[in-house]
Amino acid sequence: MKPVAHLLLTHGAGAPVESDFIVTLSLLLAKQGIKVTTFNFAYMEKQVLLNKKHPPSRIERLVDEFKQQVLNLKYDLPVFVAGKSMGGRVATMLMTDMVLREKVKGVIVYGYPFHPPRKADKTRLSHLPDVCVPIQILQGERDTFGNKTEVEGYGLPANVSVSFVNDGDHSFKPRKKSGFNLNDNMEAAAVESTRFIMKTLSLASSQK
Repeated sequence: MKPVAHLLLTHGAGAPVESDFIVTLSLLLAKQGIKVTTFNFAYMEKQVLLNKKHPPSRIERLVDEFKQQVLNLKYDLPVFVAGKSMGGRVATMLMTDMVLREKVKGVIVYGYPFHPPRKADKTRLSHLPDVCVPIQILQGERDTFGNKTEVEGYGLPANVSVSFVNDGDHSFKPRKKSGFNLNDNMEAAAVESTRFIMKTLSLASSQK
């Protein structure tokens, strides 16, 4: 299958792109016709190299690292940026840079960290109105960083779409008693991501 878009994908705060979540998601997206390139932030490369937990760099540095990854890409396909949790938040912050609007078509976040667990008052929403491209968030219904009830009450900007993953936690894993399973949830996330990409490209084409 010839790829229709190029997705630059990175990790969350604690696990690298070699994690089961990112590897599985990348394979499922590839089956949908999405070319995926993954990268680790520098602090995570150090963590992997030393096999020792290392705290994330300051958010501003992570944004700069992500920007450099974007600028290093070949633009033979439409580009989207994405990340799990923290990486997704960084991707949204990156796209407040209007200079990148001509290079990146949209953002996908797998489990947006709307707030720290058990700190629902400390939201991370203030920059979202400044993001210059469409955003698709895939969010577990039970995510402790922002569950379905909380997220539906935020009144997010018009360029932000949220799709909820059945009974999913922050990594889309459902409870056994729910009747759902992780494989189906990951597949659904990949399908929804592709749908968002195709819709975004179609809208962009119609506006030319």
